[in-house]
Amino acid sequence: MDVRSFGVSRLALVPVRKEPDNRSEQTTQLLFGDHYEIMDSSSDKNWFFIKIFFDSYEGWIDAKQHHAITPDYFEQINHANFKITTDIASGILYKKNPLTILIGSIVPISNSELFKMEEQFAFNGEAKSLGQKREFEFLSTIATKYLHAPYQWGGKSPFGIDCSGFTQMVYKICGYSVARDANQQALCGRGVAGIDDSLPGDLAFFYNKSGTIGHVGILLEDHRIIHASGKVRVDQLIEEGIVDVESKVITHSLAGIRRIITSN
Repeated sequence: MDVRSFGVSRLALVPVRKEPDNRSEQTTQLLFGDHYEIMDSSSDKNWFFIKIFFDSYEGWIDAKQHHAITPDYFEQINHANFKITTDIASGILYKKNPLTILIGSIVPISNSELFKMEEQFAFNGEAKSLGQKREFEFLSTIATKYLHAPYQWGGKSPFGIDCSGFTQMVYKICGYSVARDANQQALCGRGVAGIDDSLPGDLAFFYNKSGTIGHVGILLEDHRIIHASGKVRVDQLIEEGIVDVESKVITHSLAGIRRIITSN
């Protein structure tokens, strides 16, 4: 595109796809309030190729689901300490119309507004400041809100989520930025020597069949792990990997542990 264009999600959930086609693989999602830059468009202008500001993830969105914002608004959002929602679902009024938004959505409310809010917007649910860092107790509370959410490739919501989408969203709500995919998250934070040195809140990573990082979860107390596998569930972690608490079978092979919350 000749002129840089920007957008923000004003829908509860927008699929971001690998190719400009509704039948294409979903690689991630936009939640309400996620903002992005348009990098390109399809030849028919029906799809936009975007880069998400929060994690620099790229993919295609339907042009009908794009909400344009000015470059100034985009830059101001980058530095605004907005609120991030902590309820599974919240009701808002947007331009006088009711809209349900999901946990982890960004609402344009802050203690010190950087700009005049031109959109008609009302929200009275539970939320915290996006930049406020919280510790393990809060992280654990947020993580368990996703329990039994069904696994969905590219998902980031309590109604469908993948393993790295789950860990990214939990940490984002708690004020920490981690990458989107498991193999990228394995480069975040600092390494932990092994399970005996791990702490609740650490990220644990696991090999896939090809021997690369393909799964991630969050450690809880007593070497339990909460992760998205079929659904968001709690299992047991041992040196070899994840033990399914129901079948007692090792389902994932441990690759390493990383610490994001360094004050643990």
